[in-house]
Amino acid sequence: MSALSTDPASPTSPASPAISRAGRFYITRELGRGTVGCVYLGHDPVIGRDVAIKTFNPRLTPSDRNRFEPQFINEARAAGRLSHPHIITIYDASVENGTAYIAMEYLQGRGLNKALDTGHRFKPDEVASIVWRIADALNHAHQNQVIHRDIKPANIFMIKDDQPKLIDFGIARAPNRLADKFTDADDPATLLHGTNLVGTPNYMSPEQASGKPIDERTDIYSLGAVMYEMLVGRKPFHAESADKLLQQIITKAPPAPDELDRRVPAALSQIVMKAMSKRPEKRYQTAEQMALDIKRYLLRERRARRMNLALPPAVQDKPDGLMAGISKVAWFGYMSLAAAAVLAGFALWR
Repeated sequence: MSALSTDPASPTSPASPAISRAGRFYITRELGRGTVGCVYLGHDPVIGRDVAIKTFNPRLTPSDRNRFEPQFINEARAAGRLSHPHIITIYDASVENGTAYIAMEYLQGRGLNKALDTGHRFKPDEVASIVWRIADALNHAHQNQVIHRDIKPANIFMIKDDQPKLIDFGIARAPNRLADKFTDADDPATLLHGTNLVGTPNYMSPEQASGKPIDERTDIYSLGAVMYEMLVGRKPFHAESADKLLQQIITKAPPAPDELDRRVPAALSQIVMKAMSKRPEKRYQTAEQMALDIKRYLLRERRARRMNLALPPAVQDKPDGLMAGISKVAWFGYMSLAAAAVLAGFALWR
């Protein structure tokens, strides 16, 4: 059940809401809806701020609401225990008059999936900056014993200045998960995909795809798959059916990003391929390790740009500009030393 923090300017968003209140929150208008959930723009009269109110799609039957309610509560409990600048903030959650709702941070922007679907290509440094922040957010979640389990572009929301927010913890695994009421077999993601799996096939880890036990490293694999798509403009695997796609994820390794696009820096390509290793023990063991490698890359690039700016304009921003500049400096130094030696010899001869 996606956290539909949609662009309020979207022409497809209905103008009038189906409900007028949720708890203490006043409902202003509908922002968007999916098969299960509906998100409204609300207002908190106590704090005096706008919020996003997530509740059930009005078209759901009472039995469907009962079936999905544990997942709904699970999202509030999983995300509610987290506090990070790149994770959506949960303000309140409750069940009132038989309807569950979550009051959360009101985000304005669009999902990363929307940007990718329009063919937008991020620059390598932009990809690194965005993924570094999400890896840091995942590290925070994992330290609090929360495994997201559904990392994908649709669950990364981009706000101003390309700042990402991790959303939708509906199928997250957390210490206070309603295990007695909500099992993987009942998960809406499972029902939608017609498999016995939890998550979205294109970004699943091999252990998810094969139905094996998972840990925090499944999120690391999925983030690597998202990074892969951002760098090259295509998903790591393609197949005619979900079964074939899952088989590829389990058994095949995709071509490295820098093999598909020479503009992709080798360092970023290596980070992606390590994150997407088939065997969990070969991946980054923590999201913090992945974040640190990306941060090192960004720092190296920043230093290289500063060095490049110090070179003559003729050698700036060229593939071999830096080495050409260094070569020119070395040649000038060599010629200066040679000239000094000739002059010293001439003086001695006299």
